[in-house]
Amino acid sequence: MSEVLIGSILSAMSTGAGALVILFIRGAISHRFRDTLLAFTAGIMMAASLQGLIPQSLESGGFVQLVVGVFLGVLTLTILEKNIPHIDLEHSRSGIEFDQKALLIIAAITLHNIPEGLSVGVSYASNEADTGNLIAFAIGLQNAPEGLLVALFLINQQISRMKAFILATLTGTIEIVTSLIGFYLTSYISFLVPYGLAFAAGAMLFIIYKELIPESHGDGNERTSTYSFIIGLLFMILLLEI
Repeated sequence: MSEVLIGSILSAMSTGAGALVILFIRGAISHRFRDTLLAFTAGIMMAASLQGLIPQSLESGGFVQLVVGVFLGVLTLTILEKNIPHIDLEHSRSGIEFDQKALLIIAAITLHNIPEGLSVGVSYASNEADTGNLIAFAIGLQNAPEGLLVALFLINQQISRMKAFILATLTGTIEIVTSLIGFYLTSYISFLVPYGLAFAAGAMLFIIYKELIPESHGDGNERTSTYSFIIGLLFMILLLEI
């Protein structure tokens, strides 16, 4: 219990850690840096899915459970995408008022964090204790640039840096609750473990291909982002092998 709680808190608070940067910088962060960071986290999450979650799902269940779980994860994220207004954090130039757009982005990011929290909780419920730590680490790395981008967006909407930092941090706290739900649900209903692991993998794969990779290729930094993706992939594989 204590391990999943600590892991979920650290993973969720990574959003705030990323947003913390805005309190110390005064100049603009280059698109190349943000794209490189997003691609690196995409590589981290890809390795975590393919080397951690999917093999664990197959080991604790089988191919049928894997397919069902992956598609449920993808379906869940698809429903969220269709019903939550998606706002391009990096490339938007439209001038929507704060009261409309800021609330939309806060709600959207908060709801998108729900499957990520479930992924962490389910991973801790698996037989391999290290899987939970690795998935929490991978999600945490993905949360950091997300928190930074949300905070930067809020600043562009004429919100103070401190308030932007606080709001961006709060969007990640939902993961603590959902990770505990995922952990207890799969712990007490053991046959759900392979489905839960596959669900987490499907959700992460959706985020990688639908969100992170397109975002990292939006400003002409495709080659740099590709290199960063590969480095992130190899970095996570190294951690899994240690």
